[in-house]
Amino acid sequence: MEGINISTHPDVPGEPTQTGTSILETATATIQGFGPINKIHQHLCAFHFYGHDMTRQVEAHHFCGHQNEEFRQCLIYDRPDADARLIGLEYIVSEELFLTLPDDEKKFWHSHLYEVKSGVLFMPGVPGPIQRQDHEKTVKTYGKVIHFWQVDRGDTLPLGIPQVMMALTRDGQLDQNLVQDVEKRFGVSFDEEREKRAYMEGPSHGVHPLANAGGKGIRTVLREVDCKPIESVPRVFV
Repeated sequence: MEGINISTHPDVPGEPTQTGTSILETATATIQGFGPINKIHQHLCAFHFYGHDMTRQVEAHHFCGHQNEEFRQCLIYDRPDADARLIGLEYIVSEELFLTLPDDEKKFWHSHLYEVKSGVLFMPGVPGPIQRQDHEKTVKTYGKVIHFWQVDRGDTLPLGIPQVMMALTRDGQLDQNLVQDVEKRFGVSFDEEREKRAYMEGPSHGVHPLANAGGKGIRTVLREVDCKPIESVPRVFV
């Protein structure tokens, strides 16, 4: 796609999809149901950064479906094309559900207040007035994001362990090269949308101090431990 640094969208190694595979996929698609996938109803574009390194920022395309009014779940791809890489997941909860979480869990979740109010979270191709009806709700929510594929460093496969991601919380954090690239490709203006969203209000209790990693860095690490064996259970014969 025009304007994208190709190193962040590497080719996945492997032979091209064969005709036989395509035919098989077409056949199974006519037989099987895809309930969870069919429930996806919206496409959101935003930006995430690694919880331990704000300089590593990623364009994130969310394809989301509501479980109910207070919970939605999203598949995250590096772009909206058919050959996009599935790089992560995000769970989005209402303020009410977030406040029920244990304190040691809250640090993994980020507020959407700044993302929405600044205009950088948007729905590609959807007219502004329609978008803003949903954003009026999203601005009050919290999200938990895990990325599995470090496409920003050019990985051709999902290497390493999953990482907790965070979202923008104030001006001056977002890479301006990303801003210019995304605004050009999708024909949007974050500044113009910011003005139109000025009326929106965030969480009723304000952004929780433990959210957004409590203002600190946060990183997933791998630690080896002893694997407990399954305890022997005596058989009972009837």
